[in-house]
Amino acid sequence: MHILSAGILMYTSDLRFQVIHPDKSENWTLQIKSPQDRDSGIYECQVNTEPKMSLSYTLNVVEARARIGGPPDIYVKTGSLLTLTCMMSQGPHDLGTVAWYLGDRLIVTSAHSENDVNDEPRITVETEWSDALTSRLRITHAKPTDSGNYSCVPTVAEKASVNVHVINGEHPAAMQHGSTAAGSPSSRTVLLTLAFLLGQLR
Repeated sequence: MHILSAGILMYTSDLRFQVIHPDKSENWTLQIKSPQDRDSGIYECQVNTEPKMSLSYTLNVVEARARIGGPPDIYVKTGSLLTLTCMMSQGPHDLGTVAWYLGDRLIVTSAHSENDVNDEPRITVETEWSDALTSRLRITHAKPTDSGNYSCVPTVAEKASVNVHVINGEHPAAMQHGSTAAGSPSSRTVLLTLAFLLGQLR
Protein backbone atom coordinates (compact mmCIF):
# COMPACT_ATOMS: atom_id res chain seq x y z
CA MET A 1 0.00 0.00 0.00
CA HIS A 2 1.33 3.43 -1.00
CA ILE A 3 0.73 6.28 1.48
CA LEU A 4 -0.40 9.45 -0.30
CA SER A 5 -0.96 11.70 2.69
CA ALA A 6 -1.25 12.04 6.46
CA GLY A 7 -3.54 14.84 7.51
CA ILE A 8 -2.91 17.61 4.99
CA LEU A 9 0.75 16.61 4.57
CA MET A 10 1.33 15.02 1.15
CA TYR A 11 3.78 12.14 0.71
CA THR A 12 3.61 12.10 -3.07
CA SER A 13 5.48 14.42 -5.42
CA ASP A 14 2.61 14.25 -7.91
CA LEU A 15 1.08 17.74 -7.69
CA ARG A 16 -2.20 16.49 -9.14
CA PHE A 17 -3.04 15.05 -5.71
CA GLN A 18 -4.27 17.36 -2.98
CA VAL A 19 -6.04 16.92 0.36
CA ILE A 20 -8.80 19.42 1.11
CA HIS A 21 -9.84 19.94 4.75
CA PRO A 22 -11.83 23.10 5.58
CA ASP A 23 -11.31 24.54 9.08
CA LYS A 24 -13.55 23.05 11.79
CA SER A 25 -14.85 20.47 9.33
CA GLU A 26 -14.94 16.71 9.78
CA ASN A 27 -14.71 16.19 6.01
CA TRP A 28 -11.46 15.22 4.33
CA THR A 29 -11.38 15.19 0.52
CA LEU A 30 -8.72 13.72 -1.75
CA GLN A 31 -8.69 15.65 -5.02
CA ILE A 32 -7.04 14.30 -8.19
CA LYS A 33 -6.69 16.79 -11.01
CA SER A 34 -6.62 15.47 -14.59
CA PRO A 35 -7.07 11.80 -13.61
CA GLN A 36 -5.21 9.25 -15.72
CA ASP A 37 -5.63 5.53 -16.31
CA ARG A 38 -2.74 4.77 -13.93
CA ASP A 39 -4.69 6.44 -11.11
CA SER A 40 -7.24 3.59 -11.15
CA GLY A 41 -7.21 1.42 -8.05
CA ILE A 42 -8.39 1.14 -4.45
CA TYR A 43 -8.06 4.19 -2.22
CA GLU A 44 -8.41 3.90 1.56
CA CYS A 45 -9.14 6.63 4.09
CA GLN A 46 -7.99 5.75 7.63
CA VAL A 47 -8.75 7.38 10.98
CA ASN A 48 -6.30 6.72 13.80
CA THR A 49 -8.80 5.66 16.44
CA GLU A 50 -8.92 2.53 18.56
CA PRO A 51 -10.13 0.40 16.93
CA LYS A 52 -8.98 1.83 13.59
CA MET A 53 -11.71 3.02 11.23
CA SER A 54 -11.31 3.01 7.47
CA LEU A 55 -13.27 3.39 4.24
CA SER A 56 -12.20 2.01 0.86
CA TYR A 57 -13.11 3.41 -2.54
CA THR A 58 -12.50 1.88 -5.96
CA LEU A 59 -11.60 4.39 -8.66
CA ASN A 60 -11.91 3.42 -12.31
CA VAL A 61 -10.63 6.05 -14.74
CA VAL A 62 -12.26 5.58 -18.12
CA GLU A 63 -10.82 7.42 -21.10
CA ALA A 64 -13.48 8.90 -23.36
CA ARG A 65 -12.58 8.10 -26.96
CA ALA A 66 -14.32 8.78 -30.24
CA ARG A 67 -14.84 6.04 -32.84
CA ILE A 68 -15.62 6.40 -36.54
CA GLY A 69 -17.54 3.43 -37.94
CA GLY A 70 -16.08 1.47 -40.86
CA PRO A 71 -12.57 0.67 -42.07
CA PRO A 72 -9.61 3.05 -41.59
CA ASP A 73 -9.56 3.73 -45.36
CA ILE A 74 -12.80 4.56 -47.17
CA TYR A 75 -13.11 4.66 -50.98
CA VAL A 76 -16.02 6.43 -52.67
CA LYS A 77 -16.77 7.31 -56.27
CA THR A 78 -16.82 10.87 -57.51
CA GLY A 79 -20.33 12.29 -57.29
CA SER A 80 -21.54 9.86 -54.63
CA LEU A 81 -22.70 10.50 -51.05
CA LEU A 82 -20.09 10.28 -48.28
CA THR A 83 -21.33 9.79 -44.71
CA LEU A 84 -18.97 9.52 -41.74
CA THR A 85 -20.44 8.58 -38.36
CA CYS A 86 -18.54 9.34 -35.16
CA MET A 87 -19.71 7.89 -31.82
CA MET A 88 -18.63 8.40 -28.22
CA SER A 89 -19.93 6.75 -25.08
CA GLN A 90 -21.50 9.36 -22.86
CA GLY A 91 -19.72 8.09 -19.76
CA PRO A 92 -19.91 9.88 -16.39
CA HIS A 93 -19.54 13.36 -17.84
CA ASP A 94 -20.76 15.64 -20.60
CA LEU A 95 -18.75 15.15 -23.79
CA GLY A 96 -19.48 18.66 -24.99
CA THR A 97 -19.48 19.31 -28.72
CA VAL A 98 -17.82 17.78 -31.78
CA ALA A 99 -15.76 19.42 -34.54
CA TRP A 100 -14.81 17.78 -37.85
CA TYR A 101 -11.48 18.44 -39.55
CA LEU A 102 -10.07 17.64 -42.99
CA GLY A 103 -6.36 17.53 -42.30
CA ASP A 104 -5.76 20.56 -40.07
CA ARG A 105 -8.65 22.56 -41.59
CA LEU A 106 -11.93 22.90 -39.70
CA ILE A 107 -14.86 21.73 -41.84
CA VAL A 108 -17.50 24.39 -42.24
CA THR A 109 -20.98 23.29 -43.28
CA SER A 110 -22.24 24.54 -46.64
CA ALA A 111 -24.71 27.36 -47.13
CA HIS A 112 -27.51 27.16 -49.68
CA SER A 113 -26.63 27.90 -53.26
CA GLU A 114 -26.97 31.53 -54.27
CA ASN A 115 -28.75 30.42 -57.44
CA ASP A 116 -31.38 28.29 -55.74
CA VAL A 117 -32.28 28.54 -52.06
CA ASN A 118 -34.03 25.15 -52.40
CA ASP A 119 -30.69 23.43 -53.07
CA GLU A 120 -29.55 21.14 -50.26
CA PRO A 121 -26.26 22.15 -48.60
CA ARG A 122 -23.42 19.94 -49.92
CA ILE A 123 -21.76 19.53 -46.49
CA THR A 124 -23.80 19.04 -43.32
CA VAL A 125 -23.13 17.89 -39.74
CA GLU A 126 -25.81 16.38 -37.51
CA THR A 127 -25.13 15.77 -33.82
CA GLU A 128 -27.40 13.74 -31.54
CA TRP A 129 -27.26 13.14 -27.77
CA SER A 130 -28.74 9.97 -26.24
CA ASP A 131 -26.93 7.16 -24.41
CA ALA A 132 -24.04 8.08 -26.70
CA LEU A 133 -22.96 11.19 -28.56
CA THR A 134 -23.28 10.67 -32.32
CA SER A 135 -22.11 13.09 -34.99
CA ARG A 136 -22.65 12.52 -38.73
CA LEU A 137 -20.74 14.33 -41.45
CA ARG A 138 -22.51 14.17 -44.81
CA ILE A 139 -20.93 15.28 -48.08
CA THR A 140 -23.06 15.01 -51.22
CA HIS A 141 -21.57 14.91 -54.73
CA ALA A 142 -18.12 13.95 -53.46
CA LYS A 143 -15.18 15.49 -55.32
CA PRO A 144 -11.53 14.40 -55.55
CA THR A 145 -10.68 17.49 -53.48
CA ASP A 146 -12.74 15.93 -50.64
CA SER A 147 -10.06 13.24 -50.28
CA GLY A 148 -7.90 13.33 -47.17
CA ASN A 149 -7.70 12.52 -43.47
CA TYR A 150 -10.96 13.28 -41.63
CA SER A 151 -10.93 13.68 -37.85
CA CYS A 152 -13.82 13.75 -35.40
CA VAL A 153 -12.63 15.91 -32.49
CA PRO A 154 -14.83 15.97 -29.34
CA THR A 155 -14.39 18.67 -26.71
CA VAL A 156 -13.32 16.30 -23.92
CA ALA A 157 -12.47 12.98 -25.60
CA GLU A 158 -9.70 11.53 -27.74
CA LYS A 159 -10.25 12.16 -31.46
CA ALA A 160 -10.79 9.52 -34.15
CA SER A 161 -9.56 9.68 -37.75
CA VAL A 162 -10.24 7.98 -41.07
CA ASN A 163 -8.72 8.34 -44.56
CA VAL A 164 -11.14 9.09 -47.40
CA HIS A 165 -10.25 8.51 -51.06
CA VAL A 166 -12.58 9.95 -53.71
CA ILE A 167 -11.82 8.16 -56.98
CA ASN A 168 -13.07 8.09 -60.55
CA GLY A 169 -14.51 4.88 -61.99
CA GLU A 170 -14.64 1.45 -60.39
CA HIS A 171 -12.69 0.44 -57.31
CA PRO A 172 -9.52 -1.54 -58.00
CA ALA A 173 -9.69 -5.04 -56.51
CA ALA A 174 -7.29 -4.15 -53.69
CA MET A 175 -9.44 -1.17 -52.73
CA GLN A 176 -12.60 -3.25 -52.48
CA HIS A 177 -11.07 -5.29 -49.67
CA GLY A 178 -10.31 -2.24 -47.59
CA SER A 179 -7.08 -2.61 -45.67
CA THR A 180 -4.71 -3.03 -48.63
CA ALA A 181 -3.67 0.10 -50.47
CA ALA A 182 -3.90 0.19 -54.26
CA GLY A 183 -0.86 -1.41 -55.83
CA SER A 184 0.28 -3.07 -52.59
CA PRO A 185 -0.10 -6.89 -52.49
CA SER A 186 -2.03 -8.36 -49.58
CA SER A 187 -0.45 -11.01 -47.34
CA ARG A 188 -2.69 -13.65 -48.98
CA THR A 189 -1.42 -12.65 -52.43
CA VAL A 190 2.18 -12.91 -51.24
CA LEU A 191 1.56 -16.37 -49.74
CA LEU A 192 -0.14 -17.63 -52.92
CA THR A 193 2.71 -16.28 -55.04
CA LEU A 194 5.29 -17.94 -52.77
CA ALA A 195 3.43 -21.28 -52.92
CA PHE A 196 3.35 -21.06 -56.74
CA LEU A 197 7.09 -20.35 -56.90
CA LEU A 198 7.89 -23.25 -54.57
CA GLY A 199 5.77 -25.52 -56.77
CA GLN A 200 7.75 -24.46 -59.84
CA LEU A 201 11.05 -25.33 -58.12
CA ARG A 202 9.98 -28.92 -57.42
